[in-house]
Amino acid sequence: MSDPTIAAEIPRRRTFAIISHPDAGKTTLTERILRAGGAIQMAGNVRAKGERRRTRSDWMSIEKDRGISVVTSVMTFNYGGCVFNLLDTPGHEDFSEDTYRTLTAVDCAVMVIDAAKGIEARTRKLFEICRLRDIPIVTFINKMDREAQDCFALLDEISNALALDVSPATWPVGRAAKFAGIYDIRTKSLHLKEELAEDDERLALMREEVELAEMALPPFEKEFFDEGHLTPVFFGSAMKEIGVTDLLDALAAYGPPPRAQSSETREVQATEENVTALIFKIQANMDPNHRDRMAFARVCSGKLSRGMRLKHVRTGKQFALHTPQFFFAQDRQLVEEAFAGDVVGIPNHGTLRIGDTLTDGEDLRFTGVPHFAPEILRRVRLDDAMKAKKLRQALVELAEEGVVQLFRPQDGAPPIVGVVGTLQLDVLQSRLQAEYNVPVGFESTPFTLARWVTGDKAALEQFEALNRSSMADDLDGDPVFLAGSGFMMNRAIEMNEALSFHDIKQIGMAGTA
Repeated sequence: MSDPTIAAEIPRRRTFAIISHPDAGKTTLTERILRAGGAIQMAGNVRAKGERRRTRSDWMSIEKDRGISVVTSVMTFNYGGCVFNLLDTPGHEDFSEDTYRTLTAVDCAVMVIDAAKGIEARTRKLFEICRLRDIPIVTFINKMDREAQDCFALLDEISNALALDVSPATWPVGRAAKFAGIYDIRTKSLHLKEELAEDDERLALMREEVELAEMALPPFEKEFFDEGHLTPVFFGSAMKEIGVTDLLDALAAYGPPPRAQSSETREVQATEENVTALIFKIQANMDPNHRDRMAFARVCSGKLSRGMRLKHVRTGKQFALHTPQFFFAQDRQLVEEAFAGDVVGIPNHGTLRIGDTLTDGEDLRFTGVPHFAPEILRRVRLDDAMKAKKLRQALVELAEEGVVQLFRPQDGAPPIVGVVGTLQLDVLQSRLQAEYNVPVGFESTPFTLARWVTGDKAALEQFEALNRSSMADDLDGDPVFLAGSGFMMNRAIEMNEALSFHDIKQIGMAGTA
């Protein structure tokens, strides 16, 4: 007999990420959403002084120092009869891999755009990732309390740059210093921070513009939104807390419930009885006193309960869920039960890895959690030889967590770390020092490109033997070819037609282009 709680709970779940270019106000909006949802009493400004006003979703010291998010935080709260799982993604481009993996775990995304700057490079890149997955997008045009572009120009830019239909859900009343609130086009109601006289010029301009917008732009249609072709647009100011509850109300009203997830063998529906979960992120040392490792799992189907035993598909072993947890940044709460769409933290000691699948017993592996070929390759320089063993362990743990990729040269040379951007090297260096007490430096390598190599076993072994000094194994033991230039890489590809060279590898399986 089917479990009635599954049918009742799944439509209440809303799992979403916030994406934006750095400095568009994403972290501030995250704060205000959590405050509106009753999860925190006081929101902290990102660069405000004082320990008390640290942004609650940024907890690592490098984030506090720089006012940026570099790891994905997960926060769960209730609002409007729904259970929200908010995944706060790194805005910095050097962490695109972490962001990409996070987007495998969400059902929709809130795209934050700076009203003065419009669509920026990072926003566009993140949007393309959402488009690959047909993730519905809700747009929030932030900072209307500052000098901003014309609203129609912003809507045109979204429409043209992203090839996306736009449907304004709210409209600003006033601009910059005279920004007084918003008008909700759907409910025909005003949400103002101050009383305005009926003949106020801001109201007159708003009515004129709304009339034009309704004539020129398509109405909101949920079907097109669900397919990722149309975005409802909200205007506001996260800093002034204008427009935030309108955004949340919309997510509660028509945000998509948990979607089906693709696996190697079939599509898993959220409403299925059997439990399945995907590990999309590992975070070590969230509590430095306990040296813990937390695996973040998205429940994809069924009802997950504390104490249940699940099959860890990669190893074939049983895994007991003793203390699954819900998160609010650093605060945690034990999970008694969780449903499809929920994101839970599972403490473990290195057993779980990114891309792992947990099931009731079915041999099922979820797909779509990728590694990208790194763009920067560096050797790690250790000044204290006594700490070599500690460094090896630390690099493996941080690579399992996805901070960097680790390549072990087959000729026995020191390990090479691969990153997308230089800020990842800063994070690696500061975490090795703070969490493992291993100070390191970095040295250049003769390599600029890395590609995973797959193909016929005999051909692969021959290629490895001929290119020993340019071959390395990644964390999973899969072979990687390192080249000093694009010319050398292309030459290797041309000379070895029996082999395939990949710049993307699906985690836990042989690379696929």
